[in-house]
Amino acid sequence: MASMPHSLEPTRTAIGTWSGGRFMHFGEPLDDERYERLITPDAQIPTVLTADVYGAGEADTWLGRALANTLGQPGGMTREQVCVVGAVGHDFYTGERDGAKGYPRFTDPRLRGPEQYGDYLRMATERSLERCGLDHFDLLLLHNPDRTGYTSEKVWAGLQTLKEQGLAARIGVAPGPANGFTLDLIDCFERFGALIDWAMVILNPLEPWPGEYCLEAAAGNDIKIITRVVDYGGLLFDDLLPDQPMGRTDHRSFRPAGWIDAGRMKLEPMRLIAQRTGLTMIQLACQWNLAHPAVQTVVPTLIQEAGPNARPVEEKRAELAALPAEQRLSAQDVAAIRELGDNTGSMALKGAHPQHEGDERPDGWAIYDRLEDVARRWRIEPSRDLVKA
Repeated sequence: MASMPHSLEPTRTAIGTWSGGRFMHFGEPLDDERYERLITPDAQIPTVLTADVYGAGEADTWLGRALANTLGQPGGMTREQVCVVGAVGHDFYTGERDGAKGYPRFTDPRLRGPEQYGDYLRMATERSLERCGLDHFDLLLLHNPDRTGYTSEKVWAGLQTLKEQGLAARIGVAPGPANGFTLDLIDCFERFGALIDWAMVILNPLEPWPGEYCLEAAAGNDIKIITRVVDYGGLLFDDLLPDQPMGRTDHRSFRPAGWIDAGRMKLEPMRLIAQRTGLTMIQLACQWNLAHPAVQTVVPTLIQEAGPNARPVEEKRAELAALPAEQRLSAQDVAAIRELGDNTGSMALKGAHPQHEGDERPDGWAIYDRLEDVARRWRIEPSRDLVKA
Protein backbone atom coordinates (compact mmCIF):
# COMPACT_ATOMS: atom_id res chain seq x y z
CA MET A 1 0.00 0.00 0.00
CA ALA A 2 1.33 3.46 -0.90
CA SER A 3 2.02 5.75 2.04
CA MET A 4 -0.51 8.56 2.27
CA PRO A 5 0.45 11.99 3.61
CA HIS A 6 -1.78 13.70 6.16
CA SER A 7 -5.19 14.04 4.55
CA LEU A 8 -8.01 16.24 5.79
CA GLU A 9 -11.47 14.68 6.06
CA PRO A 10 -14.46 16.62 4.69
CA THR A 11 -15.30 19.47 7.05
CA ARG A 12 -18.74 20.59 8.33
CA THR A 13 -19.25 22.96 5.40
CA ALA A 14 -18.16 22.50 1.81
CA ILE A 15 -18.51 24.01 -1.66
CA GLY A 16 -19.22 22.14 -4.89
CA THR A 17 -17.92 23.10 -8.31
CA TRP A 18 -21.54 22.77 -9.49
CA SER A 19 -22.19 26.08 -7.69
CA GLY A 20 -22.02 29.35 -9.56
CA GLY A 21 -24.15 28.30 -12.53
CA ARG A 22 -21.25 27.21 -14.71
CA PHE A 23 -21.85 23.48 -15.12
CA MET A 24 -25.19 22.52 -13.56
CA HIS A 25 -27.10 25.65 -14.65
CA PHE A 26 -28.39 26.70 -11.25
CA GLY A 27 -29.14 30.41 -11.63
CA GLU A 28 -26.94 32.91 -13.44
CA PRO A 29 -23.47 31.76 -14.54
CA LEU A 30 -20.70 33.69 -12.83
CA ASP A 31 -17.88 35.27 -14.77
CA ASP A 32 -14.46 33.61 -14.60
CA GLU A 33 -13.07 35.67 -11.74
CA ARG A 34 -16.11 35.34 -9.48
CA TYR A 35 -16.45 31.62 -10.16
CA GLU A 36 -12.81 30.92 -9.37
CA ARG A 37 -13.04 32.85 -6.11
CA LEU A 38 -16.25 31.07 -5.18
CA ILE A 39 -14.77 27.57 -5.41
CA THR A 40 -11.40 28.37 -3.82
CA PRO A 41 -11.10 26.64 -0.44
CA ASP A 42 -10.08 28.82 2.49
CA ALA A 43 -9.76 28.65 6.25
CA GLN A 44 -13.52 29.11 6.71
CA ILE A 45 -14.57 26.49 4.13
CA PRO A 46 -11.61 24.18 3.45
CA THR A 47 -13.53 21.45 1.58
CA VAL A 48 -14.39 21.54 -2.12
CA LEU A 49 -16.13 18.86 -4.19
CA THR A 50 -15.87 18.25 -7.91
CA ALA A 51 -16.85 15.57 -10.42
CA ASP A 52 -14.98 14.74 -13.59
CA VAL A 53 -18.12 14.72 -15.73
CA TYR A 54 -19.04 18.37 -15.00
CA GLY A 55 -18.25 20.16 -18.23
CA ALA A 56 -16.49 16.96 -19.40
CA GLY A 57 -13.49 17.85 -17.23
CA GLU A 58 -13.86 21.64 -17.22
CA ALA A 59 -14.94 21.84 -13.58
CA ASP A 60 -11.80 19.93 -12.60
CA THR A 61 -9.71 22.34 -14.64
CA TRP A 62 -11.27 25.38 -12.96
CA LEU A 63 -10.71 23.81 -9.57
CA GLY A 64 -7.09 23.24 -10.53
CA ARG A 65 -6.72 26.96 -11.28
CA ALA A 66 -8.36 27.88 -7.97
CA LEU A 67 -6.09 25.52 -6.04
CA ALA A 68 -2.98 26.78 -7.81
CA ASN A 69 -3.80 30.29 -6.61
CA THR A 70 -3.94 29.28 -2.96
CA LEU A 71 -1.85 26.16 -2.34
CA GLY A 72 1.62 27.21 -1.29
CA GLN A 73 0.99 30.86 -2.08
CA PRO A 74 1.72 33.67 0.41
CA GLY A 75 -1.31 33.95 2.66
CA GLY A 76 -2.85 30.88 1.04
CA MET A 77 -3.53 27.34 2.17
CA THR A 78 -1.27 24.30 2.30
CA ARG A 79 -2.31 21.01 0.72
CA GLU A 80 -2.76 19.51 4.19
CA GLN A 81 -5.22 22.29 5.12
CA VAL A 82 -7.71 21.59 2.34
CA CYS A 83 -9.93 18.63 1.54
CA VAL A 84 -10.60 17.90 -2.13
CA VAL A 85 -13.37 15.45 -2.96
CA GLY A 86 -13.44 13.97 -6.46
CA ALA A 87 -16.02 11.83 -8.21
CA VAL A 88 -15.80 9.49 -11.20
CA GLY A 89 -18.35 7.22 -12.81
CA HIS A 90 -19.67 8.70 -16.05
CA ASP A 91 -17.59 7.76 -19.10
CA PHE A 92 -17.31 10.89 -21.23
CA TYR A 93 -14.04 9.61 -22.69
CA THR A 94 -15.45 6.81 -24.85
CA GLY A 95 -19.21 7.07 -24.22
CA GLU A 96 -21.57 9.25 -26.22
CA ARG A 97 -23.81 11.79 -24.49
CA ASP A 98 -27.51 10.90 -24.59
CA GLY A 99 -29.07 14.36 -24.48
CA ALA A 100 -30.37 15.37 -21.06
CA LYS A 101 -29.62 11.87 -19.74
CA GLY A 102 -25.92 12.68 -19.94
CA TYR A 103 -23.01 10.31 -20.45
CA PRO A 104 -23.28 6.57 -19.77
CA ARG A 105 -21.89 5.02 -16.62
CA PHE A 106 -18.55 3.34 -17.13
CA THR A 107 -20.19 0.02 -16.19
CA ASP A 108 -22.43 0.15 -19.27
CA PRO A 109 -21.89 -3.28 -20.93
CA ARG A 110 -21.72 -1.56 -24.32
CA LEU A 111 -18.48 0.07 -23.19
CA ARG A 112 -16.61 -2.61 -21.24
CA GLY A 113 -16.89 -5.73 -19.14
CA PRO A 114 -16.19 -6.24 -15.43
CA GLU A 115 -12.56 -7.18 -16.03
CA GLN A 116 -11.93 -3.62 -17.29
CA TYR A 117 -13.62 -1.71 -14.44
CA GLY A 118 -10.42 -1.29 -12.43
CA ASP A 119 -8.45 0.04 -15.41
CA TYR A 120 -11.16 2.56 -16.19
CA LEU A 121 -11.37 3.78 -12.60
CA ARG A 122 -7.62 4.29 -12.44
CA MET A 123 -7.52 6.12 -15.76
CA ALA A 124 -10.46 8.39 -14.88
CA THR A 125 -9.05 9.17 -11.44
CA GLU A 126 -5.58 9.95 -12.76
CA ARG A 127 -6.99 12.21 -15.47
CA SER A 128 -9.20 14.05 -12.95
CA LEU A 129 -6.26 14.51 -10.58
CA GLU A 130 -4.11 15.83 -13.40
CA ARG A 131 -6.71 18.47 -14.25
CA CYS A 132 -6.96 19.44 -10.58
CA GLY A 133 -3.17 19.63 -10.26
CA LEU A 134 -3.13 17.07 -7.43
CA ASP A 135 -1.54 13.71 -6.72
CA HIS A 136 -4.42 12.36 -4.63
CA PHE A 137 -8.01 13.04 -3.60
CA ASP A 138 -8.82 13.23 0.09
CA LEU A 139 -12.05 11.43 -0.79
CA LEU A 140 -13.05 9.81 -4.08
CA LEU A 141 -16.73 9.07 -4.71
CA LEU A 142 -18.34 6.63 -7.13
CA HIS A 143 -20.57 9.08 -8.96
CA ASN A 144 -24.20 8.28 -9.85
CA PRO A 145 -23.77 4.49 -10.07
CA ASP A 146 -26.17 2.22 -11.89
CA ARG A 147 -27.26 -1.10 -10.38
CA THR A 148 -23.89 -2.63 -11.27
CA GLY A 149 -22.04 0.12 -9.42
CA TYR A 150 -23.94 -0.57 -6.23
CA THR A 151 -23.44 -4.33 -6.33
CA SER A 152 -20.27 -5.22 -8.26
CA GLU A 153 -17.29 -6.55 -6.30
CA LYS A 154 -15.12 -5.62 -9.30
CA VAL A 155 -16.13 -1.97 -9.02
CA TRP A 156 -15.39 -1.76 -5.30
CA ALA A 157 -12.20 -3.76 -5.59
CA GLY A 158 -11.10 -1.23 -8.21
CA LEU A 159 -11.88 1.68 -5.91
CA GLN A 160 -10.10 0.01 -3.00
CA THR A 161 -7.04 -0.47 -5.21
CA LEU A 162 -6.96 3.27 -5.88
CA LYS A 163 -6.93 3.82 -2.13
CA GLU A 164 -4.12 1.31 -1.66
CA GLN A 165 -2.13 2.98 -4.44
CA GLY A 166 -2.42 6.38 -2.76
CA LEU A 167 -4.66 8.04 -5.37
CA ALA A 168 -7.43 8.48 -2.78
CA ALA A 169 -7.20 8.65 0.99
CA ARG A 170 -10.84 7.57 1.33
CA ILE A 171 -13.54 6.19 -0.96
CA GLY A 172 -17.31 6.46 -1.03
CA VAL A 173 -20.48 6.61 -3.09
CA ALA A 174 -22.63 9.48 -4.37
CA PRO A 175 -26.09 8.40 -5.61
CA GLY A 176 -28.12 10.61 -7.85
CA PRO A 177 -28.60 13.00 -9.41
CA ALA A 178 -32.28 12.55 -8.53
CA ASN A 179 -33.86 11.41 -5.27
CA GLY A 180 -34.13 7.71 -4.57
CA PHE A 181 -31.72 4.74 -4.69
CA THR A 182 -32.67 4.11 -1.05
CA LEU A 183 -32.56 0.33 -0.93
CA ASP A 184 -29.64 0.20 -3.35
CA LEU A 185 -27.57 2.46 -1.13
CA ILE A 186 -28.34 0.53 2.04
CA ASP A 187 -27.52 -2.71 0.23
CA CYS A 188 -24.24 -1.16 -0.93
CA PHE A 189 -23.46 -0.27 2.69
CA GLU A 190 -24.13 -3.87 3.73
CA ARG A 191 -22.06 -5.36 0.90
CA PHE A 192 -19.06 -3.03 0.99
CA GLY A 193 -19.33 -1.15 4.28
CA ALA A 194 -15.85 -2.29 5.28
CA LEU A 195 -14.49 -0.33 2.29
CA ILE A 196 -16.81 2.69 2.20
CA ASP A 197 -15.79 5.72 4.24
CA TRP A 198 -18.34 8.33 3.05
CA ALA A 199 -21.59 8.63 1.11
CA MET A 200 -23.38 11.67 -0.28
CA VAL A 201 -27.18 11.98 -0.30
CA ILE A 202 -29.89 14.60 -0.84
CA LEU A 203 -31.29 15.92 2.45
CA ASN A 204 -32.79 19.18 3.66
CA PRO A 205 -35.71 20.36 5.84
CA LEU A 206 -38.03 20.49 2.82
CA GLU A 207 -36.85 17.12 1.47
CA PRO A 208 -36.29 14.79 4.41
CA TRP A 209 -37.76 11.92 2.36
CA PRO A 210 -36.36 9.52 1.23
CA GLY A 211 -32.75 10.35 2.16
CA GLU A 212 -33.47 9.97 5.87
CA TYR A 213 -34.03 6.23 5.42
CA CYS A 214 -30.34 5.54 4.76
CA LEU A 215 -28.94 7.45 7.75
CA GLU A 216 -29.31 4.71 10.34
CA ALA A 217 -27.71 2.15 8.02
CA ALA A 218 -24.83 4.54 7.37
CA ALA A 219 -24.22 5.05 11.08
CA GLY A 220 -24.45 1.30 11.66
CA ASN A 221 -21.69 0.74 9.12
CA ASP A 222 -19.50 3.62 10.35
CA ILE A 223 -20.07 5.54 7.12
CA LYS A 224 -20.12 9.34 7.25
CA ILE A 225 -22.64 11.31 5.23
CA ILE A 226 -22.27 14.40 3.07
CA THR A 227 -25.61 16.06 2.31
CA ARG A 228 -26.24 18.06 -0.85
CA VAL A 229 -29.24 20.11 -2.06
CA VAL A 230 -29.27 21.49 1.50
CA ASP A 231 -30.66 24.73 0.03
CA TYR A 232 -33.68 23.06 -1.67
CA GLY A 233 -33.01 24.55 -5.07
CA GLY A 234 -31.92 27.86 -3.55
CA LEU A 235 -35.15 28.44 -1.63
CA LEU A 236 -33.47 28.25 1.76
CA PHE A 237 -31.15 31.11 0.89
CA ASP A 238 -34.36 33.14 1.11
CA ASP A 239 -34.04 35.22 -2.07
CA LEU A 240 -35.91 32.94 -4.47
CA LEU A 241 -39.40 34.40 -4.90
CA PRO A 242 -42.42 33.14 -6.87
CA ASP A 243 -41.96 35.79 -9.56
CA GLN A 244 -38.19 35.31 -9.76
CA PRO A 245 -36.94 35.23 -13.37
CA MET A 246 -35.38 31.86 -14.17
CA GLY A 247 -33.58 30.84 -17.33
CA ARG A 248 -35.13 28.29 -19.67
CA THR A 249 -32.24 25.87 -19.09
CA ASP A 250 -32.10 26.36 -15.32
CA HIS A 251 -31.55 22.98 -13.70
CA ARG A 252 -34.48 23.58 -11.33
CA SER A 253 -36.98 23.50 -14.18
CA PHE A 254 -37.62 19.81 -13.44
CA ARG A 255 -39.41 20.74 -10.23
CA PRO A 256 -43.22 20.80 -10.38
CA ALA A 257 -45.14 24.01 -11.00
CA GLY A 258 -45.76 25.99 -7.82
CA TRP A 259 -42.82 24.52 -5.91
CA ILE A 260 -41.53 27.93 -4.89
CA ASP A 261 -44.89 29.08 -3.46
CA ALA A 262 -45.45 25.77 -1.68
CA GLY A 263 -41.92 25.77 -0.26
CA ARG A 264 -42.14 29.34 1.00
CA MET A 265 -45.38 28.53 2.81
CA LYS A 266 -43.57 25.75 4.68
CA LEU A 267 -40.67 28.07 5.46
CA GLU A 268 -42.76 30.60 7.38
CA PRO A 269 -43.25 28.53 10.57
CA MET A 270 -39.61 27.36 10.32
CA ARG A 271 -38.59 31.01 10.24
CA LEU A 272 -39.84 31.41 13.81
CA ILE A 273 -37.44 28.67 14.93
CA ALA A 274 -34.60 30.30 13.01
CA GLN A 275 -35.26 33.67 14.63
CA ARG A 276 -35.45 32.17 18.11
CA THR A 277 -32.13 30.34 17.65
CA GLY A 278 -30.32 33.19 15.91
CA LEU A 279 -29.91 31.33 12.61
CA THR A 280 -30.53 32.36 9.04
CA MET A 281 -32.71 30.01 7.00
CA ILE A 282 -29.77 28.30 5.26
CA GLN A 283 -27.99 27.97 8.59
CA LEU A 284 -31.12 26.40 10.04
CA ALA A 285 -31.13 23.93 7.13
CA CYS A 286 -27.46 23.10 7.69
CA GLN A 287 -27.92 22.62 11.42
CA TRP A 288 -31.02 20.50 10.86
CA ASN A 289 -29.03 18.18 8.58
CA LEU A 290 -26.07 18.06 10.97
CA ALA A 291 -28.39 17.16 13.86
CA HIS A 292 -28.60 13.66 12.35
CA PRO A 293 -25.69 11.63 13.81
CA ALA A 294 -24.44 10.21 10.49
CA VAL A 295 -24.33 13.61 8.77
CA GLN A 296 -20.91 15.24 8.99
CA THR A 297 -20.85 17.66 6.03
CA VAL A 298 -23.30 20.03 4.34
CA VAL A 299 -22.75 21.32 0.82
CA PRO A 300 -25.49 23.71 -0.34
CA THR A 301 -25.49 24.88 -3.94
CA LEU A 302 -24.42 28.53 -4.06
CA ILE A 303 -26.72 30.16 -6.62
CA GLN A 304 -26.62 33.63 -8.11
CA GLU A 305 -30.29 34.31 -8.80
CA ALA A 306 -31.31 36.62 -11.64
CA GLY A 307 -32.71 40.12 -11.18
CA PRO A 308 -31.64 43.33 -9.45
CA ASN A 309 -32.85 42.27 -6.00
CA ALA A 310 -30.99 38.95 -5.89
CA ARG A 311 -28.39 38.52 -3.17
CA PRO A 312 -24.76 38.30 -4.33
CA VAL A 313 -23.56 34.72 -4.26
CA GLU A 314 -20.52 35.90 -2.29
CA GLU A 315 -22.87 36.89 0.53
CA LYS A 316 -24.33 33.41 0.53
CA ARG A 317 -20.86 31.89 0.74
CA ALA A 318 -20.08 34.10 3.74
CA GLU A 319 -23.37 33.06 5.36
CA LEU A 320 -22.41 29.40 4.97
CA ALA A 321 -18.93 30.10 6.36
CA ALA A 322 -20.51 31.75 9.41
CA LEU A 323 -22.51 28.64 10.36
CA PRO A 324 -22.36 28.53 14.19
CA ALA A 325 -20.17 25.75 15.52
CA GLU A 326 -22.57 24.92 18.35
CA GLN A 327 -25.78 23.03 17.62
CA ARG A 328 -28.62 25.43 18.34
CA LEU A 329 -31.57 23.22 17.39
CA SER A 330 -33.05 21.08 20.14
CA ALA A 331 -34.40 17.60 19.49
CA GLN A 332 -37.87 19.14 19.62
CA ASP A 333 -36.87 21.71 16.99
CA VAL A 334 -35.50 18.99 14.72
CA ALA A 335 -38.72 16.99 15.01
CA ALA A 336 -40.91 20.06 14.42
CA ILE A 337 -38.96 21.05 11.31
CA ARG A 338 -39.23 17.47 9.98
CA GLU A 339 -43.00 17.59 10.41
CA LEU A 340 -43.31 21.00 8.75
CA GLY A 341 -41.19 19.97 5.77
CA ASP A 342 -42.60 16.47 5.29
CA ASN A 343 -42.43 15.63 1.56
CA THR A 344 -43.22 11.92 1.76
CA GLY A 345 -44.56 10.61 -1.52
CA SER A 346 -43.99 13.87 -3.34
CA MET A 347 -42.15 12.43 -6.33
CA ALA A 348 -41.30 9.28 -8.25
CA LEU A 349 -37.99 7.90 -7.04
CA LYS A 350 -35.02 6.50 -8.96
CA GLY A 351 -33.18 3.24 -8.47
CA ALA A 352 -35.03 0.20 -7.20
CA HIS A 353 -38.63 1.05 -6.39
CA PRO A 354 -42.00 -0.73 -6.47
CA GLN A 355 -43.47 1.46 -9.22
CA HIS A 356 -40.79 0.62 -11.80
CA GLU A 357 -42.19 -0.62 -15.09
CA GLY A 358 -40.47 -2.05 -18.14
CA ASP A 359 -36.84 -2.98 -18.65
CA GLU A 360 -34.02 -2.04 -16.34
CA ARG A 361 -32.61 1.43 -17.01
CA PRO A 362 -29.38 3.05 -15.81
CA ASP A 363 -31.41 5.03 -13.23
CA GLY A 364 -34.29 2.67 -12.50
CA TRP A 365 -35.00 -1.02 -11.95
CA ALA A 366 -37.41 -3.32 -10.16
CA ILE A 367 -36.96 -4.39 -6.55
CA TYR A 368 -35.42 -7.86 -6.43
CA ASP A 369 -35.27 -10.46 -3.65
CA ARG A 370 -32.12 -9.23 -1.93
CA LEU A 371 -33.51 -5.70 -1.71
CA GLU A 372 -36.75 -6.99 -0.26
CA ASP A 373 -34.65 -8.52 2.51
CA VAL A 374 -32.83 -5.19 2.95
CA ALA A 375 -36.16 -3.41 3.30
CA ARG A 376 -37.35 -5.83 5.99
CA ARG A 377 -34.13 -5.49 7.98
CA TRP A 378 -34.40 -1.70 8.02
CA ARG A 379 -38.16 -1.57 8.63
CA ILE A 380 -38.98 -0.08 5.22
CA GLU A 381 -42.19 -1.04 3.48
CA PRO A 382 -41.49 -0.18 -0.19
CA SER A 383 -45.11 -0.11 -1.31
CA ARG A 384 -45.84 2.37 1.47
CA ASP A 385 -42.56 4.22 2.00
CA LEU A 386 -40.98 4.47 -1.45
CA VAL A 387 -43.85 5.39 -3.76
CA LYS A 388 -45.24 8.57 -5.21
CA ALA A 389 -48.53 9.38 -3.52
